[in-house]
Amino acid sequence: MIENETFLKDVNEGFSQNPKHISSKYFYDKIGDKLFQQIMDLPEYYLTNCEMEIFREQSDAIISSFEINKNQEFELIELGAGDGKKTQYLLEALLKIDFKFKYIPVDISQNSLNIISDRLLKLFPNLCIEAKQGEYFNVLEELFNSKKPKIILFIGSNLGNLNDQVAHNFLHQLAENLKEGEKLLLGLDLIKSKEIVLLAYNDSQGVTRDFNLNLLARINKEMDADFDLENFEHLPLYTEEEGVAKSFLKSKIRQSVFIKPLNKTFDFEEGELISTEVSRKYNDEILEKILQDSSLKIQDKFMDSKNYFADYILTKK
Repeated sequence: MIENETFLKDVNEGFSQNPKHISSKYFYDKIGDKLFQQIMDLPEYYLTNCEMEIFREQSDAIISSFEINKNQEFELIELGAGDGKKTQYLLEALLKIDFKFKYIPVDISQNSLNIISDRLLKLFPNLCIEAKQGEYFNVLEELFNSKKPKIILFIGSNLGNLNDQVAHNFLHQLAENLKEGEKLLLGLDLIKSKEIVLLAYNDSQGVTRDFNLNLLARINKEMDADFDLENFEHLPLYTEEEGVAKSFLKSKIRQSVFIKPLNKTFDFEEGELISTEVSRKYNDEILEKILQDSSLKIQDKFMDSKNYFADYILTKK
C-alpha cells in the first residue's frame, strides 16, 4: 500500500489530462525541502533577499500597522512557514517589546515544521510556538476555533502559486473567518522584467532544475515508477505582459512511463510538457481585482529598496 494515497490519486489525474500537470505542493519531500533551502540562498533568487530586507529593516513599522492591543494575547499564524528565517525578525521585535502571543507555523511539510520549531526555540527559548501540519484550506477551520485575536502571515509570494480564481476564493474564505480589524500580512512578488524573473527560476547552478526534476524522482521512489530523469528537462517561461512565471518538465523524446501501484502506463510525446508550477507576479491593480467584493482592504504596503517585492497589510473591514 502506497503511503500517500492522495499523491497517487493526483498523479493519476494530472497525467491523465491534456495538458499534463502536477501540483507544486509535491515538491516538498526531504530532498525537495533541502533543494528549496538552496534556492533561497541563490543570488538569482531575489524573492527571499528582498522580503528578508523588508522584515529586517521594517519589522517595527509592520508591528505598528498591526494595531495590536499590547495587553491582550494574540495568535500569529503563518501559512506556509518554510524555514522561518524572515519571520524571526518579526518574532524578535515582538518579543523585545513584550507582546503576548502564540506563534503558529503551518506547513504541508512536517520536516519543515520540525526544522523551524527547533531553530526558533534555540533562538528564542521563551517563544510560545505550536506548529500545525497540513494544507491551508484543511487547517483554516481548526485555526479559527480559537477566540483570541489573530494576525495571519502569508509571505514568500505563496499566493502567487495559486491561479487568480483560486487566490480570489482563498482570500475570500480567509476574510470570512477573520474578525473586524484583524490583519493579513501578504507578501507578493511584483511584476518586473523577464531578465530578472526568469533567472530566479533557471539559475546558473541548476538548483531550480534539480528541484523541478525531483518531482519525478519522488514519484519513482514513492510509487515504484520508472521515469528516466535524463529524458526530461526543466523549462521555465515568463512574459511581463502576463505577469505569470511558469515551470514545466519537458519530455525530450517520445517515451512511456509505468507507475506500478496504478498498474498504468503513461505516454509522453517528444516535446510534451508537464506543468509543475505557476508563480503570479502582482501589482496594486491585480491585488485589488482579486480582493474585489471581499471584506479585506489594503491598509499599508512595505517594499524593499529595489521595489521588487511588497508586503501588504490587509485589514478586515
